[in-house]
Amino acid sequence: MYQSRRDVLCKGLHEAGWEVEPPRATMFVWARIPDFMQEHIRTQLPDGGSLSLEFSKRLLAEAKVAASPGIGFGEYGDSHVRFGLIENEHRTRQAVRGIKEMFRRESRAGA
Repeated sequence: MYQSRRDVLCKGLHEAGWEVEPPRATMFVWARIPDFMQEHIRTQLPDGGSLSLEFSKRLLAEAKVAASPGIGFGEYGDSHVRFGLIENEHRTRQAVRGIKEMFRRESRAGA
């Protein structure tokens, strides 16, 4: 069950330009925030602000996708988010479409 969800998520993120290492034995995907998003967010982040928290907020607001900010797992996690593989494959594909659209908007805005 989790393997097929993982495969849908990781393949979809790869297609969006987000390289994520597929986990082997967990129901979570630990994903480094793509460099282009890190650069874009850091230019707008106040001193002491959390990159992963801001990115997670944007994922929720713009892509309608929930992810846990990596900062919640320690200071070295702030360049990552964690996805839970709790939704079925159909909903996971919807999430990936939302992320792809968010990335398209961000890349157009940064151009």
